[in-house]
Amino acid sequence: MDNKDVFHRVLHSYEAYYDINTASPLSPFAAEATFHSHTEQYFLTKAAKLSEIESSEYVFFALTDSLSQEELLQLDERAWLEGLSRVNPSTNHRNSDVTLVVIADKIDEKAFSLAKKLKHYKSYSFGFKGWSNYRVILLEISSKRLAYNRLGSSLKKIFSNI
Repeated sequence: MDNKDVFHRVLHSYEAYYDINTASPLSPFAAEATFHSHTEQYFLTKAAKLSEIESSEYVFFALTDSLSQEELLQLDERAWLEGLSRVNPSTNHRNSDVTLVVIADKIDEKAFSLAKKLKHYKSYSFGFKGWSNYRVILLEISSKRLAYNRLGSSLKKIFSNI
């Protein structure tokens, strides 16, 4: 199985809940996925609104033959900054998370160790207008190894099945 097949399987796993953009993704990414959730809670009637919550996630997919530490740092910075630029913090905003998924035939050992250390976090108005977390997961096709940061460990089960 080559990286294009794995890439399409990964995208297929996101299709049910995310809006996938493969036609015009941000460079250097091969695809983007966006998830938006809006929840409202009422007491008896809509006039008695208890709460309103907005949550989003922006996923950036990178596809490469080989990944070095420097390339990972560039992808990391680009994904985080682009994800933050799409956030619209308001009083109803809960969270907007950013995820970077890198699929490569070969990943440098330094990049594997760096992936575990990558972390970003941003709080809006001391948390009153929500926050943003960052997940990263690397998938090496040749050895079927995964590398992820602390928050990216929740994606381990999805990617180990691919």
